Amino acid sequence: MEFIVEKIGMSRTVGATSKAVTLLRVINMKICEILDDNTRVFVAYPKGKIQNKSILGIQKKYGLSKEFNKFLTLQFRNAVVGDVKLDVLAEAKRVKTIFNTKGRGFSGAVKRWGFQGGPAAHGSRFHRRVGSIGNREWPGRVQPGKKMAGQYGNDQVSAINGIFSFDRDSNILVVKGSVPGYNGAFGIIRIID
Repeated sequence: MEFIVEKIGMSRTVGATSKAVTLLRVINMKICEILDDNTRVFVAYPKGKIQNKSILGIQKKYGLSKEFNKFLTLQFRNAVVGDVKLDVLAEAKRVKTIFNTKGRGFSGAVKRWGFQGGPAAHGSRFHRRVGSIGNREWPGRVQPGKKMAGQYGNDQVSAINGIFSFDRDSNILVVKGSVPGYNGAFGIIRIID
C-alpha cells in the first residue's frame, strides 16, 4: 500500500540512546477510481491552490471539492472508492520512502563530482576547473560518460526506513533515519511489512 506524505523535517529522540528521525505528514487522500487490476487506484489529494480547466473537469467527474486538485496513481490492496483509512500505518514496521533529492541546478565539476581542483596559491590560474578532458591522438575525442559540469540533483531516490511511531490525531509518521528531499517536499511511502 502506498501513501502520499509531506516531509516536515528531521529531529532526534530523547532517551538513553538518541536516534535521528524524520517527521512525515500523511496527506488525506480520496480514491476516485479503481483501475484495471484492482491493485492500482487513481487518487486525489490537496496541494496548494492549483486550478485549471483540466483539474476542474476531473473534480466535476468524481464529485471532488476544490481542495483536491492533485492526482496520482498508487498501488493499493483492498481498495474502496472514497476516503483512505490510515489505520494500516499504526501496525506497519518498515516503509520504503520515495522522494526527489534536492536540486542543485547547473553545477561545476568540483561540486558535482567532488573533484579536488588546483592549488589555491597565487598565480596557479587553475582553481576549480575540470582540466584536460581528452586523450592523445587516439581516439581523438572525449569519451562518453566523462565527468563534467552539468545539472544534478532532483533525481528520484528511495530509502527503506523503520517506523518509530504514528500519531493518528495529527497524521504524523515518524520514521528512523533520514529521507531524501527538502523540507516541504511531497513523496510516496510504500509499506513493506
